[in-house]
Amino acid sequence: MAKFETTVDGSVTSNFELSGNQANGYFLPEVYSKKVLNFFRKSSVVEAITNTDYAGEISAFGDSVNIIKEPTISVSAYTRGTNPTATLLTDAETQLVVDQANAFKFIVDDIESKMSHVNFKEVAASSAAYSLKDAFDSNVLTEMFSGSTSNVVGTDAAAGNTGESAGTIAASGSVDITSGVDPLDLMARMARLLDAENVPEEGRYFVASPEFYEQLSQSSSKLLSVDFNAGQGSIRNGLVSSGKLRGFDMYKSNNIPATTTGGVVSQVLAGHMSAVSTAQTITSTEVLRDQDSFGDICRGLHVFGRKVLRPEALVKGFVTIN
Repeated sequence: MAKFETTVDGSVTSNFELSGNQANGYFLPEVYSKKVLNFFRKSSVVEAITNTDYAGEISAFGDSVNIIKEPTISVSAYTRGTNPTATLLTDAETQLVVDQANAFKFIVDDIESKMSHVNFKEVAASSAAYSLKDAFDSNVLTEMFSGSTSNVVGTDAAAGNTGESAGTIAASGSVDITSGVDPLDLMARMARLLDAENVPEEGRYFVASPEFYEQLSQSSSKLLSVDFNAGQGSIRNGLVSSGKLRGFDMYKSNNIPATTTGGVVSQVLAGHMSAVSTAQTITSTEVLRDQDSFGDICRGLHVFGRKVLRPEALVKGFVTIN
């Protein structure tokens, strides 16, 4: 692209004047790259740790899926010649409701479409898709942590302020994994709590922040002598390792909801694929002419629902990370 220099008196000196002895300094080429500098993107883990078994025919905001619960049959001792106690079957059910929605909207000016060296519409659509996915991931993770009430390790309080003993997993206070409890021991406790609920070992996962995995890599057990997954996969879906640790598939996320205590106290979550169900769909994407400018409006609507179906298949922990 040729650049024209403006003189003090306002006249324009063209690079293509026919006058003699034109200085080469007037011609200043500017090169524009066709590559776009994208933002770093957080990994999304929700689609890997929740199930979509009950998604059904979701097509619009407000749709719901009715899920029938398995009846509990009572067993009683039997004496010959007597009538066994009967269990009356009930059709108890729960609902997965698509009651969450996120939207995007951007305007691509005609000048950008005609004159730009990159496809702004395509770049913006990619960014919008990521933003929708990230918002979905954060929303569902928050719901999962809130719904994990059956099994909780520690409390939302700073370690050392509520009578916690050093090096132990106490009932009060957060678990200090920096100088007290080995992170592997915490994971073993959470696995044991799932065992107590008869949760299958296949399909278990563990989700924590990068700070937790930093402490885990320094674990005195030396089980993690290799560099987790050698950097493979974590950008895609947050998977930390291709193998299991304490029976868990390990995931890393920056969307872990903050604690009330804040600061050094964080949350970790262990669970099973059957614990939480999600349903989502893009109901519409459209391009229409903007009435107030010379440009096109691009917009889309993403609707989804999430439901904690088995709170007993989730274990939440509060940890202190200094």
